[in-house]
Amino acid sequence: MKQIAVLGMPNTGKSTFFNRLTGANASTGNWPGITVDLLVAKIKIGQQDTQVVDLPGIYDLRGFSEDEEVVRRFLEHNPVHLIIIILNSTQLDRQISLALQIEQIGLPALLLLNMADEAPKFGVHVDPEAISRHLQMPVLQMSAKYGQGYAQVRSLIAERLNLQSEPLLAGKIDVNLGSDTQFAAKMGALLQDGFQVSPVRDTLTTKLDRVLLHPVFGLPIFFGLMYLMFQVVYTIGKPLQDWLNTGVEWFKTTAVEPLLGFLPPFPHDLLIDGLYGGMATVAAFIPVIWIFFICMAIVEDSGYLSRSAYLMDAFMERLGLDGRSFVMSLMGFGCNVPAIMGLRVMRSPALRLLSMLVIPFSLCSARLNVFIFMTTALFSTRVAPLVLFSLYLFSFGAAILTAFIFKGKYPNQEPLILELPPYRFPTIRQMLLRAWSETKHFLRFSWRFIIFGVVAIWLCNNLPANVEPASAGTISGQIGQALQPILGPIGINPKLSVALIFGFIAKEIVLGGLAVIYATKQDAGLASTIARDIDWVQAYSFMLFTLLYVPCLSTVAVIKAESKSVKFALLGVFWSLALAWIASFIFYQGARALGF
Repeated sequence: MKQIAVLGMPNTGKSTFFNRLTGANASTGNWPGITVDLLVAKIKIGQQDTQVVDLPGIYDLRGFSEDEEVVRRFLEHNPVHLIIIILNSTQLDRQISLALQIEQIGLPALLLLNMADEAPKFGVHVDPEAISRHLQMPVLQMSAKYGQGYAQVRSLIAERLNLQSEPLLAGKIDVNLGSDTQFAAKMGALLQDGFQVSPVRDTLTTKLDRVLLHPVFGLPIFFGLMYLMFQVVYTIGKPLQDWLNTGVEWFKTTAVEPLLGFLPPFPHDLLIDGLYGGMATVAAFIPVIWIFFICMAIVEDSGYLSRSAYLMDAFMERLGLDGRSFVMSLMGFGCNVPAIMGLRVMRSPALRLLSMLVIPFSLCSARLNVFIFMTTALFSTRVAPLVLFSLYLFSFGAAILTAFIFKGKYPNQEPLILELPPYRFPTIRQMLLRAWSETKHFLRFSWRFIIFGVVAIWLCNNLPANVEPASAGTISGQIGQALQPILGPIGINPKLSVALIFGFIAKEIVLGGLAVIYATKQDAGLASTIARDIDWVQAYSFMLFTLLYVPCLSTVAVIKAESKSVKFALLGVFWSLALAWIASFIFYQGARALGF
């Protein structure tokens, strides 16, 4: 099987090209010589079975970040038939150095100058033939976003794979890279022959930046857009969720219950009320996750995410962080795990550690499911988006407080270097692919935890068999009552307590657990049943605690692996627990004192 590695700098459209080439059917795989998983997809190019590996975005093979180390070790330990280098045509003067380094270490390569459709708007003129002569490798212009030139690129990839019968290793990269003087001379000659820039009038990017990066109005606009995103998620996602929930309930009544009707009561109830009920409740939130990631695709692919880092950098610097920490916190809205792994681009160990303490407070998609459900059950349609947005602000507040408290322990002196790409609106295909990829990841990653969690909660709720289900005499009832001295003062009753305990495994279990716990005694809808059991103050305290308390088990494991310290991972666990309890206690007791 032929092996291709895709390499490029951040914000060059590398992931867009990888998704177009592989059809977004990638999975993660282990590789000799490195300790992290990389995206990989197996496809057929021409007549060749080919494995395509998406390497982390890097700036320099000589760099010191962990992502740059990952790329070096991959190339040194894993032979490849072809390196596909993705660079931004509009920023070639700052990016061509990476292609020169690949040429110096002697690996078979193909250079793709992406975003060719944008280059003329910025007065950029590129001569691919001249660049090819200097680099001794094929050079093509293309637009991964719109597919311009893609057919020619795919044909050339197939041709190069046929010519390269044996894979090659990079050898010792630091040794093979030439002297800085020779490198600078070659780069200067290449740019002189193959890259020219003509003056242009104000572009749409410069006009928008005057408003969106305004020193006074920039941050209010950003938070306003974030509120608008939650409004869109709630307004569009909620009706879709109701429709899917109706379909799931219809399927249960017409198919699942008749099919399993022959079973004795205990396994019958376990499969229907426990397994199906819990999983169906979580599955009903797939439309919400889908809409959320479509919105996030717009924020990220438009170039606005990099600008949010720029806007927040001065403030984050006072907390010992930088704009990248803020971006990774936003990325944590999808899942905290990849956001923490993305911290490898930071060279400062102290900055990475402090960011690891901050990111778990991001309102991830699993928590979002819980919050949308609770806000729908306890608040009006007019108030619910505001409640959701307030939790988003609380997540920022928790991150800011954490950074302020621990910045002295993890001091950082690394400056921020940030590329601001031109504004571009993602295509519908890009948005749908991103939403599908993230939803698929959510389901694949979550189902095993959900199945374990809802079954375990159902068993706790129905054992011992000689007591009334969900009563104080069951295992769950005993656990909930035992925790009341701790959770009672913050308004969390015994039933909610059990869901929180299993939520430590994965936050997706919280909602499935509530479905199991509250569906045991009453046949009414879950939302109305919970609304009768608790009031809005208890609900908000529960959501606040869910937002801030212990990150899921996978996040804790990644923190331990990335920090290489069990002690640091435990610090993150105990700090989040303490902060969650204090914040919920202040809110709950304060609201009760005010008569709510």
